[in-house]
Amino acid sequence: MTGTQYQYIDGEWQTGQSDEQLAVRNPADPEEPIRTISQADRAQAASAVEAADAASKGWAAATPDERDAVLYDAADRIEDNVDDLAETLTHEEGKPLSSSRAEVSRAAEIFRFFASYARTATGDTVPSNDPGTFTYTFREPLGVVALVTPWNFPIATPSWKLATALVTGNAVVFKPSSETPTIAKRLVELLEAAGIPDGVVNLVIGPGSTVGDEVTTHERIDGISFTGSTGTGRHIAAAMAERGIPVQTEMGGKNPLVVLPDADLDAAADAVIAGAFGLTGQACTATSRLIVHEDVAEDVTDAVVDRAEALSIGPGMDDPDMGPAVSAGEDETNFDYVRIAKDEGAKLLTGGGRPDGLDSGYFIEPTVFGDVDPGMRIAQEEVFGPVLAILEVSDFDEAVDVASGVDFGLSASIYTADMALSRRFTEDIEAGVVKVNGTTTGSQIQLPFGGMKASSSEQKKEMGQRAYEFYTHEKVVYRTDP
Repeated sequence: MTGTQYQYIDGEWQTGQSDEQLAVRNPADPEEPIRTISQADRAQAASAVEAADAASKGWAAATPDERDAVLYDAADRIEDNVDDLAETLTHEEGKPLSSSRAEVSRAAEIFRFFASYARTATGDTVPSNDPGTFTYTFREPLGVVALVTPWNFPIATPSWKLATALVTGNAVVFKPSSETPTIAKRLVELLEAAGIPDGVVNLVIGPGSTVGDEVTTHERIDGISFTGSTGTGRHIAAAMAERGIPVQTEMGGKNPLVVLPDADLDAAADAVIAGAFGLTGQACTATSRLIVHEDVAEDVTDAVVDRAEALSIGPGMDDPDMGPAVSAGEDETNFDYVRIAKDEGAKLLTGGGRPDGLDSGYFIEPTVFGDVDPGMRIAQEEVFGPVLAILEVSDFDEAVDVASGVDFGLSASIYTADMALSRRFTEDIEAGVVKVNGTTTGSQIQLPFGGMKASSSEQKKEMGQRAYEFYTHEKVVYRTDP
């Protein structure tokens, strides 16, 4: 299928005007593209921003029930199309079908949760020092928000950005990853069917160097929410600093799971496997470092290796434990880090190769390295694939130092029965999300999500009870009786 209309601007589906074509491939069988798409050009991206700007005042003036009705309707439509949406997601991104179904269902849950903001995202009344003055705050939308989203959660991440931005009265320009354009198109189609007014949601698909640059730097953009690589996020934040507009960036991670001698070792090993190899390690919260006390290191390592070797690998449509990497680039990166780890002296305990019988797709075996030193690149740099580094430590303090001794600070976990040490860990670890006796992956919608250090701009969290704060201005009013 070539030239299908994938750009949605001012309520109309359009064919991309760029000369560049985007070939969308199934990562489990990439020889033939699923479809070829005409990408947007810079002029189309600019027209999407202008359409959002023209629609923003009308949507900001919509009543709470008008806004939440669209979001609730969209949630119902997502839920009614779970199976079809999940298959689309798996064909493009590669994750196991059951994981795709869970993500689509989560998207419906996200829209329902944030729909309630239409009636609850409000200000405060505050006592005044002057008896004749009534003081209060209220919130109003930023105006036009650019949403730039990644391929690894291609319906869940756009959903929590879109739902929060829309319910607080913003018009949006949505630029998804070029790896997963069809699931983005399907999501916008459901919003269209739910009655979103023309121009309030605009979708543009194209290269970051042109379309992405135009969407994030256009003078009519009033805020940017970005999820993706640390390099791109920092570039966007730096470019916007001069304009002083709000920029929210959620980026990479190098997430540790610490195991102390008193832990439930079987539960810890299960959590490591789920965090390191679930979703093929393609999650910003994936467990990429296992930091284990030397007294139990051998037992934990053996348990992790045994479990890794038992995982099934295959095309996502077959619903294995682990699917392919999303693209040729990610596939190459995975094998590059296997080579780097070996060159630096880490010991390959299992995996590191292409699984038997799966030569045509972007597949790699679940990979575990031992004898890893904290200074090795495999212990410092984000791989974003199913490659786990095991580091041994002698005590709790060393575990915390090693866990925090990286540039990132997104998610961290500790397995221990000692509640005093677990409390110290939650206080001392440099991470925005901390788990006690749980895997590093996973988050709940009602709780804020975001990291520290190179993982996040830390300018207001995504999700949670106050996610609306990023998408709104707060005004303070002093009203004195005449």
